Amino acid sequence: MKESQMKFKTKKEVPQDESSLGISFLIQANFLEKLTSGVYNYLPLGFRVLKKIEKIVREEMEAIGGEEILMASLHPKKNWEATGRWNSFDALFKVHSRFDQWYALGPTHEEIVTPLAKNFIFSYKDLPLYLFQIQTKFRDEPRPKAGLLRTKEFIMKDLYSFHRTEEDLDAYYELVKEAYNRIFQKCGLLTLIAEASGGTFSPYSHEFQVETKTGEDLIYHCSRCGFCQNQEIAGDIEKCPKCQSPLEKLNCSEVGNIFKLKDKYSSALGLKFIDKDGKEKNVLMGCYGIGISRLVGTIAELNNDKNGMIWPEKAAPFSCHLLGFKTADAKKNAFIKKKTDELYQKMIDAGYEVLYDDREEVSFGEKLVDADLVGLPCRIIVSEKTISQDSFELKERKSGKIELIKIEAWERAFDKTS
Repeated sequence: MKESQMKFKTKKEVPQDESSLGISFLIQANFLEKLTSGVYNYLPLGFRVLKKIEKIVREEMEAIGGEEILMASLHPKKNWEATGRWNSFDALFKVHSRFDQWYALGPTHEEIVTPLAKNFIFSYKDLPLYLFQIQTKFRDEPRPKAGLLRTKEFIMKDLYSFHRTEEDLDAYYELVKEAYNRIFQKCGLLTLIAEASGGTFSPYSHEFQVETKTGEDLIYHCSRCGFCQNQEIAGDIEKCPKCQSPLEKLNCSEVGNIFKLKDKYSSALGLKFIDKDGKEKNVLMGCYGIGISRLVGTIAELNNDKNGMIWPEKAAPFSCHLLGFKTADAKKNAFIKKKTDELYQKMIDAGYEVLYDDREEVSFGEKLVDADLVGLPCRIIVSEKTISQDSFELKERKSGKIELIKIEAWERAFDKTS
């Protein structure tokens, strides 16, 4: 992608009204626009990051049998009344139509996916079933904060599993844990699996937590035996209940959670099946969420320096930032541009994702500042000096390592950074 085509403009000042440095950089670099408290617009670079994360999540969900669907965001009141959550779910956005009908803006989809599963499930032969979606959710948060970590509108992957027995539910629950670990590793995140309250969903759950300075959760963790629990259910404790070792208290941000719903929603919404013995039974369910937009915020919060973002390779909007260095000599500039254009085209033809800063009206110094702010995994500079050696300069954003690479061996640059 050429920057002259995407009308790319960064902001000179870091936003002062954001508590998260990562979100401030995303706004300054034009990944995001803050529409109002707890609501953000995704601009071209930010949208590419979202799609990269969605791709990682989608591949892992399909690998464990998930079938993708897309459910409605506008939910009839009767579905939420059937489960008793119309009045008990505090963050529920309620919409009153001009035809005197009430709806909920979906904060989660148990009330919708459970009756929907009746299209698939009739007997034990139809189980198990795994359905997932990636969709915008809405929650009427009283105090949106920490950028994308707590918002009124957010993007979420929710997977729902349907089972005949508790043993089958338990086995799939562990399979999802493994898939989640792979997802977060690909996103460059180190997660802890913490026991937590299940809220309105189930008696308990497991949360995937990432240690961050701006984290809204306090987690008790034992580095000796691995015990990990959210303070919300643990209360105030100093020693590990399993091995009596001192506990460390960590500020963390939740990026995913999983619940065993069992028959809570199937019994309320009449989702049953005929078992091998000919008897009608409630379907058992599990629910597994990942905050896609929360992931963007968490990655941004943990991957930056004083100059801007440092994107993990698989979540970066582009693999590389390409810049041509201008001189005072018009003929030399034309030659540098020709060589830079040729290198760009070779990369594009080979399928690499390159952001090419070809803007004529922007100084090279400004381009360097923008490149650090955007924070792609590597930066390539073509200049009079490098061309004299039939080379280009490659700089790794994270390590700062710089080396000259022969232009004819340009693919090696990507082999080293992928």
